[in-house]
Amino acid sequence: DSCCFSFSLGAVQKKLNETLPGVHILSLRIGDSEVTDVENGYFLHPDKQIQMACDIIKNDPLLADGFNAIGFSQGAQFLRALVQRCSAVKIKNLISLGGQHQVQKLLVQASYWHDPLHETEYKNFSTFLSDINNEITLNEDYIERLQTLDNFVLVKFENDTIVEPAETEWFGFYKPGQSEEIQTLKESTLYIDDRLGLRKLDEDSKLHFLAVPGNHLKFEWSWFEENIINVYLRN
Repeated sequence: DSCCFSFSLGAVQKKLNETLPGVHILSLRIGDSEVTDVENGYFLHPDKQIQMACDIIKNDPLLADGFNAIGFSQGAQFLRALVQRCSAVKIKNLISLGGQHQVQKLLVQASYWHDPLHETEYKNFSTFLSDINNEITLNEDYIERLQTLDNFVLVKFENDTIVEPAETEWFGFYKPGQSEEIQTLKESTLYIDDRLGLRKLDEDSKLHFLAVPGNHLKFEWSWFEENIINVYLRN
């Protein structure tokens, strides 16, 4: 995906501009061109992408008082990491569309690969996901900053063939030691021990789970307008 190409997220930005006229919309470009943005989506480590996003947002005066953020696919977990790591930004409503919140360093996607058959190795050698999920060292700042959200909305695509398992879009994953039976978020240590503050968000009615029929990132605009724009973006 690209921030700006008309056949990618540029089309979403165009629809948002039409639906919410006059609203400032920033589509994050990680790099000095659209082509570089696509390349960085594969090859630039998430830590560097998140720092670049933090710097871009800090320098946009129209976002200084807070804003709503929408993350598509891997951009969703990167935006969550932005909330947790970048204290200079104030995100009000965080919308995760098909984000892989429970899933080496050459390819970006490898940094959030989660191997259910080798949990210890995953936690010890993961270069990104185990950190932002507070699975090794408990970072209290991550917990505190997530609590600043007004709403954290998790959208799962029910017929997703790209993300496996699709339940990772709701922070679910395989039960440890096998790759068939699913463990929901509320059954996980992450939730029970509240290592990330998700249980607190849930208890405060700030954590929301939405499901939409269809494959990865396939949704009707009417659904998006009714369930996302009208509920979380018209404020």
